[in-house]
Amino acid sequence: MIAYQSAQLDALGDATRRAILDRLLSGPLPVGKLAEGFPISRPAISQHLRILKQANLVTDDAFGTRRLYHLNPQGFESLQEYFDQFWTQALNAFKREVEEPQPKDNL
Repeated sequence: MIAYQSAQLDALGDATRRAILDRLLSGPLPVGKLAEGFPISRPAISQHLRILKQANLVTDDAFGTRRLYHLNPQGFESLQEYFDQFWTQALNAFKREVEEPQPKDNL
């Protein structure tokens, strides 16, 4: 596994970070909007965003004194490639099982 994929999986292991990603599905948001409704402080949300950014799952753009955070498609593409390995392996195993001749039961 590539190191950044490990960081991505670690980042996804936290429920708050997954909730942040869910909120970003609707489009870019500033920290203040992201923090609304969470039972943690705005600085704590910023720390979660820092981890997501280091994991290449979000990026940010500066607009004056505000930063807008959004999902990073490239980060999710690498995760998809990682998980596709398992899906391909599972499908190949299923195909072998289906195509393999089955012994007939002697009743």
